[in-house]
Amino acid sequence: MAGHSKWKNIQGRKNAQDAKRGKIFQKLSREIYMAAKAGGADPATNAALRLVMDKAKAANMPNDNIDRAIKKASSAGENEQYDEITYEGYGPAGVAILVYALTDNRNRTATNVRVAFTRNGGSLGETGSVSYMFDRKGYIAIERSGLSIDEDTMFENILEAGAEDLETSEEVFEIYTAPEDFTTVRDALEKDGYTLAQVELTMVPQTLVELEEEQQEQLQILIDKLEEDDDVSEVFTSADM
Repeated sequence: MAGHSKWKNIQGRKNAQDAKRGKIFQKLSREIYMAAKAGGADPATNAALRLVMDKAKAANMPNDNIDRAIKKASSAGENEQYDEITYEGYGPAGVAILVYALTDNRNRTATNVRVAFTRNGGSLGETGSVSYMFDRKGYIAIERSGLSIDEDTMFENILEAGAEDLETSEEVFEIYTAPEDFTTVRDALEKDGYTLAQVELTMVPQTLVELEEEQQEQLQILIDKLEEDDDVSEVFTSADM
């Protein structure tokens, strides 16, 4: 997994996310609602709900908002229905882009995503055109500040917990797992007393594409336009930013 570090990208976009916090909470509420409606309101028995709750807490979403979304799912009727859709396309320099959406209106979302691509230097592709370039992975970040543990020891610990790989920098340990082992590894690390700074299931590009500065700016505008859409939950790219 060498060269696929996510941490700097996560930190680099934190301020931009802070500015969009209300919209992020709205999207997270929808994800919580869907997870609770599909698998029940108890995170102890609903792994999908626990995962999105962890994601919400990492975004500093208030507990009241989380509880409200769960209660709404518990009392919802059958008429409210959302569909999960994946869009695939290309950005500047042929960068692969995956867009995950959660929508109650497929036509609206498809139109909005298409417009975002075509007006910002990208193009939509066919189903399967870029998804094969990504691997689904569990991702866990542990900040090194205050930890008296070296890379070799951490690597032994994460392998014992069931993880696949470790990326290390001065600031953070980045741990990657197979999707099916993600919750087991997360729980084991929490039991060992580690504070987890970031916890998520993600899409990791198999190959990174380097961009010129102007292309990076154009791609960032495209990503921002996609993420501004209420129906879009996640955007992944193969760009080396």
